[in-house]
Amino acid sequence: MELVRQEDVSSLPEPQKRRTWWAGTPIDYDREMRDTALLTRRSFVGKAMAATVGGSAAGALGQTASAMAQQSSTYIDLFRNPDFVTAYAGLENAMALTRTVTRWQASGVEVEVSPEAAKVAIRLSAPGIALTQIHVRWTVSMARAIASRLRFLGDQWERSYGDLTWRGMVPERVMPWYFATYDGAALHGYGVETGAGALCFWQIDPEGVSLWLDVANGGSGVVLGQRQLYAATVVARKGEAGEEPMAALGKFCRVMCAEPRPASGVIYGTNDWYYAYGNSSQEQILEDAQLAAELRPPGGPRPFTVMDEGWANKAKFPDMQSLADRLRKLEVRPGIWIRPLRASHETNTTWLMPEARFGKRMERAAELAYDPTVPEALEAVRAQLRQLVDWGFELVKHDFSTYDMLGQWGFEMGAQPALKGWSFHDRSRTNAEIISGFYREIRRTLGEQTLILGCNTMGQLSAGVFDAQRTGDDTSGKIWERTRRMGVNTIAFRLAQHRNYFVVDGDCVAVTSAVPWRQTQEWLQFVAASGTALFVSVEKRAMEAEQKSALKVAFALASALPSANTPADWFASTTPELWGEKRFAWSGTDGAWPFTV
Repeated sequence: MELVRQEDVSSLPEPQKRRTWWAGTPIDYDREMRDTALLTRRSFVGKAMAATVGGSAAGALGQTASAMAQQSSTYIDLFRNPDFVTAYAGLENAMALTRTVTRWQASGVEVEVSPEAAKVAIRLSAPGIALTQIHVRWTVSMARAIASRLRFLGDQWERSYGDLTWRGMVPERVMPWYFATYDGAALHGYGVETGAGALCFWQIDPEGVSLWLDVANGGSGVVLGQRQLYAATVVARKGEAGEEPMAALGKFCRVMCAEPRPASGVIYGTNDWYYAYGNSSQEQILEDAQLAAELRPPGGPRPFTVMDEGWANKAKFPDMQSLADRLRKLEVRPGIWIRPLRASHETNTTWLMPEARFGKRMERAAELAYDPTVPEALEAVRAQLRQLVDWGFELVKHDFSTYDMLGQWGFEMGAQPALKGWSFHDRSRTNAEIISGFYREIRRTLGEQTLILGCNTMGQLSAGVFDAQRTGDDTSGKIWERTRRMGVNTIAFRLAQHRNYFVVDGDCVAVTSAVPWRQTQEWLQFVAASGTALFVSVEKRAMEAEQKSALKVAFALASALPSANTPADWFASTTPELWGEKRFAWSGTDGAWPFTV
């Protein structure tokens, strides 16, 4: 079960064989093999959780929590009728609904909540009222002593922003899509199936559990007419005492996503963004491709060479089809970045998203975007996507669509993904339905053969549609703190989604002169060993023999499709350091940067 087989390493150049994986100190071949073997399926997670947590928060839960969990389960049964359902036509207009068997009703509104053995389906009818939210509440008798010892993990609306973490109970905390609890012995998961018709988030407090279903259209109520909306299906997984926590969360992700679509094989290669930041050229992309081909392990899969923003400059990229052909001849797979909803100032204004989606942030109003519910606008997007296929690109990374449609970044959304007071051109569908429909349109247009990587996209709506997902905010080729804060956090806390929803992409490893190599090397090792997508962005002047050797080892490791599990300090840190026998020194000698990055 070694991640880097002996025959793979022995075939590498001598300088690479003799480079220590962790420290870069020249040692013998056998020692390197032992060090590299630290990142196997067995040793990345290290010893059993109970033996390694030590001083972590998981350990702080202590024997009391374990004994308590054995005596009485902390699992919450949601597979029953809720105790309260409230409908909203704007937050200022609440309507308490009355239950008759599985139907909750008020004048002009009916919410059907159908509990089954292992799920609860929720459907909505409101032929005469434009609703914005549905609040479903289960009363739970939870002893405060138990609640105080539990730890809770939620997800984010789209990318994470260094904000995923286990916390104690915070009743007002918004946990999009799903949440998990850990009592020191077992991890339990609660959420909604992927592909819901509402944007869903959870809350938990000592008295109960709340599920909020945002059924708005833009920031206004949805006009359903006579149709019934499938809003969501609630699912849960009861963990087993002693089960490895990350594995348990991964199993729950498979409960939520019955038909994932992870890319087969390895996703690794180059991306020019973090050394060029849009100021690139055809010649630089060809140099990236030559580097990717050199980093490819003997007999390994062909890497990708992805060109990020900047390729629309025709002076620097005169012939895109010819460039894609040249990349293939260099034995790499051509990839390209696109912002599909971006519109020009010449665009018919009736095709555009309303400026009102930005609220008071009117400095954003210059960012024009197509409204995907306008047929002509959607066709303009399709035309861009078809062009990429005709040019011969095998990977398409599409970006900005959540921001372009809803006017907010994920960290700004909180309990309201869209600000009030505006709507899409087509008011008959919810935001979730419009976003999901747009994702499926991207898939249909690009075809089954194209690998699709979503960025600034909602994982709970893209799972089963896209092959890979950028799950965290941007890392950096200029400031290490962004990479530490964003990249490490998203891999550590969304690793359970990896291959259970799609392939997780924690963003690039930037090898630049602006970031100390020691820190970059740690990040490179971590990403390669996690088994997630590995893209490197290499500034040519920062590439020396040591960097190239480390990159080759990382590509060899990534090509073996390693898997990683719970770090020992997962419950205690937003950027866990203790992965098996390896401690990553993320904060360095100067500590974390406390200011905005």
